[in-house]
Amino acid sequence: MKAILILADKEIRDGLRNRWVLGTILSFAGLALSLAFLGSAPVGSTRAGELAVAVAGLSSLTVYLMPLIALMLAFDALVGEFERGTMLLLLSYPVTRWQVVLGKFLGHIAILAVAVLVGYGSAGLLLAWSGGWDVEGAGSYLAMMASSVLLGGVFLALGYLVSVLARERSAAAGWALGLWLFAVVLYDLALLGLLVAGGDALGAGQFVALLLASPTDAYRILNLIGDRAVAAVAGLAGAAARAGIGGLAPVAAMLGWLLVPLLLTLVILQRRDL
Repeated sequence: MKAILILADKEIRDGLRNRWVLGTILSFAGLALSLAFLGSAPVGSTRAGELAVAVAGLSSLTVYLMPLIALMLAFDALVGEFERGTMLLLLSYPVTRWQVVLGKFLGHIAILAVAVLVGYGSAGLLLAWSGGWDVEGAGSYLAMMASSVLLGGVFLALGYLVSVLARERSAAAGWALGLWLFAVVLYDLALLGLLVAGGDALGAGQFVALLLASPTDAYRILNLIGDRAVAAVAGLAGAAARAGIGGLAPVAAMLGWLLVPLLLTLVILQRRDL
């Protein structure tokens, strides 16, 4: 456990030395504040609290931004070590390959957690201070923050899988960008096209399965159906609620998307030659 924590600390310090990580934290804060305050216009018509409106807006922002940031952190985490020859040096110390992966994962997810805490936390505190506080909205806001970190963990795990499969950093970067494009944009477009083409042929159970097959859609469902006020300002919430998706199913789907790629990364790394 000590080796994992040392590796995690190294990743955190390396990440904080990169200016784009600081830029990420500031971007979260700036965009969160903009959406939180400029996006409060629907409150009067939907009777939703300001925190609930902020959850709906920030969830949509997170779906696009968090996966990209996580993949940029993770895509060269392993292949970069192999290219530079530092993986062999690293493994000459009393650490195992699985400790390297878990140490990097803890360090990277800590960076994402700090970004969410500083960015979204500051926006939530300012909204509460300005009079937008309510207990139900605060619970949904905190759940959104926690699930945003979980979504980041999912794409960190997917990024590690890309990194251990690739033989060059350039290839890993291309695969990571393609993965982001598919998971965030193309999958939903394909699902929309299937719904339009299939009409009533697609049952509720199949629709649920297709939604949960995407970690980003599972994230949307988790945040958009947990609070009735949030559901009032989110289009996907109504469809998901009619399909009968419970709160545990999206969490289980996201945990599966985190654990399976992480385990595959460990298995492949154990078999990869240095």
